[in-house]
Parts: sequence; C-alpha cells; structure tokens
Amino acid sequence: MAKPKKNPNLLFPSIAQCSSTRRENDTVVADMDGTLLRGRSSFPYFALVAFEAGGILRLLFLLLASPIAAILYYFVSESAGIRVLTFATFVGMKVSDIESVARAVLPKFYSSDLHPETWRVFSSCGKKCVLTANPRVMVEPFLKEYLGTDMVIGTEIHVFKGRATGLVKNPGILVGANKADALVKAFRNESMPNIAIGDRKTDYPFMKLCKEHYVVPTKLEVEPVSLDKLPKPIVFHDGRLVQKPTPFMALLIILWVPFGFLLACLRVVVGFLLPMPLVYYASWVLGVRVYIKGNPPAPAKKSIGQTGVLFVCSHRSVLDPFFLSTVLGRPVPAVTYSVSRFTEFISPIKTARLSRDRAKDASMIKKLLQEGDLVICPEGTTCREPYLLRFSALFAELTDELVPVAILNKMNMFHGTTARGWKGMDPFYFLMNPSPAYEVTFLDKLTYDLTCSGGKSSHEVANCIQRMIAESLSYECTNFTRKDKYRALAGNDGTVVQKPKLWGARKLILY
Repeated sequence: MAKPKKNPNLLFPSIAQCSSTRRENDTVVADMDGTLLRGRSSFPYFALVAFEAGGILRLLFLLLASPIAAILYYFVSESAGIRVLTFATFVGMKVSDIESVARAVLPKFYSSDLHPETWRVFSSCGKKCVLTANPRVMVEPFLKEYLGTDMVIGTEIHVFKGRATGLVKNPGILVGANKADALVKAFRNESMPNIAIGDRKTDYPFMKLCKEHYVVPTKLEVEPVSLDKLPKPIVFHDGRLVQKPTPFMALLIILWVPFGFLLACLRVVVGFLLPMPLVYYASWVLGVRVYIKGNPPAPAKKSIGQTGVLFVCSHRSVLDPFFLSTVLGRPVPAVTYSVSRFTEFISPIKTARLSRDRAKDASMIKKLLQEGDLVICPEGTTCREPYLLRFSALFAELTDELVPVAILNKMNMFHGTTARGWKGMDPFYFLMNPSPAYEVTFLDKLTYDLTCSGGKSSHEVANCIQRMIAESLSYECTNFTRKDKYRALAGNDGTVVQKPKLWGARKLILY
C-alpha cells in the first residue's frame, strides 16, 4: 500500500489542535495575512490606503503595478512583491494621511476578515504580539485598539520630511529570516512567546523559535469572526469605499468613476429642477430606489393656526431631508449643523443652519415651525453602523408635534459621508452608486404624555424617540456624540479653524 503524500503544512500541527484554555499567562505571536486574517492577499488594504489617501489616480497606479508585484512574489520572492506594492502605494504620500486611513478606514475591513480559529487562540492569551510583513503604520491602530494587541512588529517605511519615499528601512520587508531576527530582537530581554501561529513556509523560521507552533490551513474555508466577539465594537469608520477593493473591484471602481460622476450630476440636476411631486418617480427612472413605510401626517394648515410637524430623523447622510421631502411630495425645510456651502447651493429644499447659540437656535426653530413642517437630525452627525448616537434634546422643548422617522440608506460602491474629506462631495458620492436606495419609515406621532407638555423632561423625550427609531431599525442606542466621532476618525472635535481673513477669523463647523 502506497504511503500518503506528506502535506508540507503538516510540519506543524493545525491551529485547530491548539487548546485555548488556561492561556492567561501565555504569550502568542501570530502572522497577519492568512493567519490572523482569512485572506492571504494584502492588496485590498494597500488599495484602500491608495484610494482614501491618494485618490483614484493613485489607485490606478497601484493596480497597474500589481501584476509586476504578483510576478515577483511568485517567481522571485515574497519580499520583492511586497516592496512593489509598498512603493506604488506610499511613494510621496504624507505619513499623516497614511496614519489617518489606518485609524479611520482600515479597522472596519480588517475586522470583517478575522480567522475564527486563530482568534480563538490569540484572544485567549495574556500577551499578544503580531509579526507581519505589512507596514506597521498600516496595521498597528487596528491591532492595538480593536484586538488588544500588546506588540506589533512590522515592516518600517522610510520617511523624508513627513512623506513616505516608498522604500523600507533595514532590515527590509519582514519575511523569512527577517521575521525571526525581528522577533528575537523584540524579545531579547524576556522569554520567547509560548505560541507561534503562521500559514506559510516563510513563517517557519520565526515559528521554530517558540515553544508551541501551529499552522493555519490555507484551503479550509471558514466564516469570519462575528463583530460582536471583538473586544471593542466598531461604531465609527470613514472612507468612501463600501466593499473591500480586490483587484477586480478596484478595476471596476476606476472604470465606473467617470460615468458614475456624470450620472450623479444628472441625478442632482433632476432633483434640483423638477417639482418635488415628480422627483420620486424620476429617482426610480434614474436608478435611485426610494421606499416609503408608515403613514406620514398631512401638511400643517396655517389657515387655522396649525403649526408644523417636526420630523425627528435618524441621520445616515446629508441627503436625508431631501429624500424625506421626496416621499412626502413637498419640500420640507431642514435644520442643519452646517453643511458645506456647496451642498446648500445645490439643495432643492431650504436649509437653516444652527448657530450653536441655544437661545438663537430655539427661536429660529420655533419660527420655522410656525411656517410649516420641519426636519431635524438630532444626532448632529452621521453614523454608518447599526447604532444611533445620542440625540440632542433641544428640539423636544420647542414643540409637542413630534414624528419620529427611521432613515435607512444602502450603497453598493461608495459611502456618501466623510469625516476627513471634502463634504461638498458627499451627495455626489452617494449618487455615484449604481443603484443607491433610501428607505423612509414614518413612526407614530409622539403621544401627549410622552412630550414635555405631558410632564417629561426634554432628555426623556429625546431618549424615547431614539429608542423608538432604534427598535424600528434593529439598531443599538449609544451615548456617543458628534465629538466622539470626530475624535475617533479625524483626531479633532469636529471644529476646524479657518485661516484668518481681512474681516477676521471664522470657524467652520463640520457636518
């Protein structure tokens, strides 16, 4: 009887054979691509940095360089292939921009690709280390902030005057012997890790240095770790791309952008020029799906002294008030926390800016309600994930005519929000999607006993409406605020000081 062929991966036992109990005092070191992550290719993450920090032309440059990287990877060395990807992505790019993308964009995509077996062992250990060929500047924010990693050992990029040169520092790309040397150097004053996890032959040198070593099978299809098992939920993330840009997806994005921008312009012009009752039907013709649920109230009758209804909405994009008006068939003014001037210019509905002066804002909202219905998004900023941010309570003090509205939008290529980019492009990016969708659900009007006139405080009313909308959408309520979002994604509190002009300095409040 012939002997079965030996699988080279069986030089070490499978990760499935590693126990994850009583590991609190153990140290684990794991590779990243193909080990901690299911995917073995790092191209999508380089592509995210290229697009989000460099734009569409940088993504094109990376895509054109990727065949060269693949040839070098398979026929020369893994190190040579990664060097090409690193150069094409980083050359000339500000390091601060790379760090921003690593903090605000990449964690969402990394977290959706965690390998369950590796995570089972990795998360059970008391001290965690990741050893990767990827540039450390890309991976460190996710690994430390969301996975609780204690030490990240990665390839170091070369920087000149705040910009990446595209080259890497000695000892070069961390693969093979370089990984083993880096691990020895990092743990020179303490014992080597108890457990090593890798997925390919170039990981074997560092794995042999540890007491236990396990390999992640490359051909075994597994489902990613569910997000609720992460130590920290991802509530905020930024970036324009909805899907992970594989080479095919990156090519599709590059080819679609010119046509998509023209389509978005057409959709904007139609929404601006057509009477509001016709916009709903025109949107469907142009591929924008608009769905209505619930029973919206009739417009206020000023002839009998009836004040307007305040529509209290969850906030998904700058277009929320527009699509609310679309389903109502009439333009409804919106209170905004300062959208871009360009967005106000192209808006087919009236917008009123909040000044952050409580008395002044209350007076303005009351005046607008006397004229008719009004839209407000009390979260103050958008949130993409299934969470609702804390509702500001001012609106509850100004009227009892409150109608909660659950807003949901769907994109398949681009996000229509940003915390780091130019907000004037937000509506265009949303409308550049091949088939974007909006779902507007009108909930029951708040009963008198749940309003401030019925004895509730403004905070109780705001929290009540937040819970009603969250239950309708199957979302979770949070106490996070607009400032929390901007601190997480942009490193500021959402207020940017403009350069002083002849008439004095002004502040621009980001939406």
